[in-house]
Amino acid sequence: MPLRKGKSRKVQRANFHELRHGEQFKKTSRKFGKKKAVKQMVAIVLHQAGVGRKRKARRKGGGGKI
Repeated sequence: MPLRKGKSRKVQRANFHELRHGEQFKKTSRKFGKKKAVKQMVAIVLHQAGVGRKRKARRKGGGGKI
């Protein structure tokens, strides 16, 4: 399962498709669950492309306790 090299969206999609429909995804999803397998797959694709995952912006302020 060789993944393509590159940062473009097209290459990321190709790698994502390769990992999503491969045998390793099926094994991982059976062992750890589909949600964890998808997170792992996304991490592999982004690491291969050399980019990071976009995170949600955190709000400043208190925790809401009175």
